[in-house]
Amino acid sequence: MNTFSRLATILFALAVPVFLVTANVRWIAGDSWFYKQGFRTYEVTESTGLSLPQLDAIADDMVLYFEDDRTNLNIQVTVDGEDTALFTPEETEHMRDVKELMTALFRVNEISLAILLAYIGGVVLWTRERSPRQLARSTLAGVAVAFAVVAVIGVFALTGFDAAWTRFHEIAFRNDLWQLDPDTDRLIQLFPEPFWQDMTYLVGALIVIQVLAVTATAASYLWATRKSAEVYLPET
Repeated sequence: MNTFSRLATILFALAVPVFLVTANVRWIAGDSWFYKQGFRTYEVTESTGLSLPQLDAIADDMVLYFEDDRTNLNIQVTVDGEDTALFTPEETEHMRDVKELMTALFRVNEISLAILLAYIGGVVLWTRERSPRQLARSTLAGVAVAFAVVAVIGVFALTGFDAAWTRFHEIAFRNDLWQLDPDTDRLIQLFPEPFWQDMTYLVGALIVIQVLAVTATAASYLWATRKSAEVYLPET
């Protein structure tokens, strides 16, 4: 196996956990049903003064915002019979920062998927410098990293989510617009910290399920083909 295929194998193994994490975050972030359930679970109608139909429309619009070309999320709502902007200028600016972060995550998700497909198609199926059994082993290495990442996140979520959540914002954002007041700012009223903790648990659970499924598939294949002869191409 030449240097290129070795590097490609390492890149593939690293792309596996990156794809799993970003794909699940992208899926949840793009699921308005999850937002709507959170609004009901945390009784957001009381904290915001908005009706459930208005909240459901907000959830749908926020999902679209992450995918469309809008720079600002300008949502109008009706409170006590008067039309008003849902967010303050500071909250709107923060949502712009969030969109930039989500856009970056989407691109990383797509790049990691491209790496996985290119490796399987180029190194395994086309040049055949790596056999299906070697692919299975590399996949197991990748999901092991994914499981380790979930374990670390799980420890923080269970033992110190508040501190970890604050640290995440300090790293992810260049300003302090994320420091919102739950008494006055609707963004944090819509999405209180327990909402994000639930989301973290859900993403972690999905990744664990996927890791177990991929592990079982790869391990089963390795077991079933353990006695088969492997043909290696000469290294160049």
